Amino acid sequence: MEISEHLDALRREGALLADTADRTDLDAPVVTCPEWRLRDLVRHTGQVHRWAAAHVREGLAHPLDDAGSQAAWGPDPDDRDLVGWFRDGHASLVAALEKAPADLACWSFLPAPSPLAFWARRQAHETAVHRVDAESATRSTAGSFEPTPTDPAFAEDGIAELLTGFVTRPYGRLRSERPRTLLVRPTDRPAAWLVTVSQDPVVVTEGEGPADCTVDGRAHDLYLMLWNRLPADRVRATGDLAVLDLWQDGSSVRWS
Repeated sequence: MEISEHLDALRREGALLADTADRTDLDAPVVTCPEWRLRDLVRHTGQVHRWAAAHVREGLAHPLDDAGSQAAWGPDPDDRDLVGWFRDGHASLVAALEKAPADLACWSFLPAPSPLAFWARRQAHETAVHRVDAESATRSTAGSFEPTPTDPAFAEDGIAELLTGFVTRPYGRLRSERPRTLLVRPTDRPAAWLVTVSQDPVVVTEGEGPADCTVDGRAHDLYLMLWNRLPADRVRATGDLAVLDLWQDGSSVRWS
């Protein structure tokens, strides 16, 4: 996807998240992140937006330390001001990315064609996944949860970022004593990935191949299932389903 497409997605997803928070009790539990109430989710995403914008706007060569991060996101707003504070930070992030030069030089942490491409893509998917979290706060159980549909091309891009960026990092927690393979195959996009999990860092190759477990489904459903936002029964899984348990236990991405 192009940077402009990621920026369009970032605008859309941020607006959806804010609109959901505006009409929902901020004390509502977030079904997809049980340790959070909606206010925690909105605050976290707003902090991430301000943190990301600082790296882009200031062209930082290294990640902000704790003091710098605190300065970037400022004091915590109260409930009355929280959604407006979120909207302001989201708009500032979009503006920073729009104004950044194509040859922006700054720190980034996943493979990408450029730092600008990295930040536009990462923040689009960060916001999309947390938009789904916000929507889950409007439901009482995950089983009754039906998030706003995600464009198939954007969902495919999000799967690719997760599989080829996050889970292949050398310090990831997704490991298996004996090699296990998972084939991810969207039914509405011309893409597939073969994920090999072993005692070594995860290896992901594009394309199909023999696998212990195969998951097929709409790119939207696979995207959210792989991000552990929808249960595995929302896609068609065949083969050794214990591989999905392995995925759920070891693939979560944490803020650090």
